[in-house]
Amino acid sequence: MTKTNGLFVLAALALLILFAAAACGSDEEAAAVDSLPPSATALPTSASMESEPPPTATPAPTATPEPTAAPTEDVSERPKFDREAPELTGINGWINSEPLTLESQRGKVVLIDFWTYTCINCIRTLPYIKEWHAKYADKGLVILGVHTPEFEFEKIRENVIDAVEEFGLEYPVLQDNDFGTWNAFENKYWPAKYLIDKDGYVRFTHFGEGAYAETELQIRELLEEAGFDLSMVAPNSNPDPLRDMNAMSQDPSTGQTRELYAGTRRNFGALYSQMTPPYVLHEEYFEETDADVLYVDPGEHPNHFLFLNGLWTNKEESLVHARQTEGHDDYIALMFYATSVNVVMASTDLQPLDVRVTVDGAPMDPERAGVDVMFDDEGNSYIRVDESRMYRVVNMDVFGGHELKLSSTSPNMELFAFTFGGYEGGEPSS
Repeated sequence: MTKTNGLFVLAALALLILFAAAACGSDEEAAAVDSLPPSATALPTSASMESEPPPTATPAPTATPEPTAAPTEDVSERPKFDREAPELTGINGWINSEPLTLESQRGKVVLIDFWTYTCINCIRTLPYIKEWHAKYADKGLVILGVHTPEFEFEKIRENVIDAVEEFGLEYPVLQDNDFGTWNAFENKYWPAKYLIDKDGYVRFTHFGEGAYAETELQIRELLEEAGFDLSMVAPNSNPDPLRDMNAMSQDPSTGQTRELYAGTRRNFGALYSQMTPPYVLHEEYFEETDADVLYVDPGEHPNHFLFLNGLWTNKEESLVHARQTEGHDDYIALMFYATSVNVVMASTDLQPLDVRVTVDGAPMDPERAGVDVMFDDEGNSYIRVDESRMYRVVNMDVFGGHELKLSSTSPNMELFAFTFGGYEGGEPSS
């Protein structure tokens, strides 16, 4: 177990709160990208949102770069991202396909999609990728979903297979558990797309959500360049989903809530970076790791932070409820500003458990509940946690601020992260 100096932690927390205005701003680009996992590089970079255990840096997310345009014919003048694609490497398993290589796909166009199945930003892109597969798979496009896990349970093959089936993915999915292909591409984001031409060169990249029409036009351009006839296939020119203007507020107290992580890896990384505040705002959380800690909710819940009440274990990737209780006095609380809220949860003994959900101190309004919320005979709202995955908790038409509490009587409730959306009319359909 690791201990830190309590006075240092308190001072650092106070200092980092001052960074909140800069670190917690939610623009459309940053909100659409999740970034660097712990094993992506030997040392953390300025784009990282997840770092090695303390003391390492965990800076704020980097805004999505502009996509790289197709090059001129002069190969010697290729831009940085227009380079020969590295070969797939370190793959732990294949789903929907026998193993293949990028070299074997010469003459076709390959779209590499780095994703992981609990990432809401990745999930929002899947309908578009599925459409491209349906339209262009017999026109020379090969889509490879490189599944690089954010959490340990996402390395389990059965979990990935279940997710592939649930999302209805029919193209090849590769398990990149050790970040071999991720590192070969020098990738830093979920989701990330790399479009490779018939000669094996990366000609277009896009990080995060959005730019769907632009990406499809790039796909079409490279397919036609490769000699495939697309005259009978029309591009999708529908606009991207629109984000609520209030979600893009520059006021950190009311702008869209940032992604919130429960585990010590991310929290200590943020704490020591001095570039973004940690996610759990209790000094005692940082005094000892992998320990049962009794928390008292301070009552005030500013935007962008998690608050605890009761006995919880602060593990590397998660918080685990540390005792059986008769009621729901132990909970995780937060103030969120969003139209949608999602939470990654699991049961430590793999047995189903119920997590009660309240918004503003009351059971959820069914019209504002996410698809994973259920209601008992007394009208209480809850989530049945029966898989290690992301659960959809809140889905509202109108952007606003509300207090959310999650609680369980079970000692096996494990919570990893919260993610948020700020789209007009709620979460885009997927």
